Amino acid sequence: MIKLAGVVVLYQPDDGIKENIESYLSSLKKLYVIDNSPHSDNKKKLPNSKKLVYISYGENKGVAYALNDAAKRAIADDFEWLLTMDQDSKFVNTKIKKMLEYLEKNNTDKLGLICPWHIINTGVKKPKEKIDHPLEVMTSGNIINLSAFKVVGGFKEWLFIDCIDIEYCMNLHVHNYDIARLNEIELLHHLGDICVKHHFHRDFVCSNHNYIRRYYMVRNTFYVCSLYKEYFPDYCSFLKRGLRGQLMNIILFEKDKYRKVRNMYRGYRDFKKGKKGPYPYEN
Repeated sequence: MIKLAGVVVLYQPDDGIKENIESYLSSLKKLYVIDNSPHSDNKKKLPNSKKLVYISYGENKGVAYALNDAAKRAIADDFEWLLTMDQDSKFVNTKIKKMLEYLEKNNTDKLGLICPWHIINTGVKKPKEKIDHPLEVMTSGNIINLSAFKVVGGFKEWLFIDCIDIEYCMNLHVHNYDIARLNEIELLHHLGDICVKHHFHRDFVCSNHNYIRRYYMVRNTFYVCSLYKEYFPDYCSFLKRGLRGQLMNIILFEKDKYRKVRNMYRGYRDFKKGKKGPYPYEN
């Protein structure tokens, strides 16, 4: 029987975090709750459970650092699989057991991770296949193979946030690990403040990420493409085209246009300069 640990990374969570955690806590033996919130303690917002291990950094060390920390703790606690969750995600009808059944019934030697279908408001339709094998998936809801984690060297901490999941998945594929998405299992994921604008007989998906996230998204996309363009040239071209589409959506539809566009330029400029790590600007 699979013994499963989990991690959820917090950053100034609202009160909904308790309900989200309760959607998967019963399937776990232990949950590492890692709090990146500066100068705050969010323990009172969490479920009262002996399964929880609450770790507060008192500062924002980035998502990748927190995931690596939890994975290393899970390995030290003799776990082989780790559920990775965002604070804004929850499972529908607590179906993690079906994911565990998949792991028990299939050869997992070269399986890097399994994941559910993400329900997000982007208009993307679920595949007809019960199981498919995408190139990359978002971090939340994944059950990662900790043996594979050790082989690929974990998550790139210098990315800090954004594109961490894309890089990790590409790294798994380069090391000949597979990704399996179980589309019958659904995860509610509140990704940014997504809205769809209908103009010129087209739908434009606006994520409305803030200007700081725009910096990371551009800088890290170019870093990831520089690492993996030889392995996945078409997909890297697709990611870059996506940035151009985001720029157009910001100019046409989103608020705070100046700071967002400025930070997209900063992200590209800092990629060219080789700058990594946390956001280096005051505004």
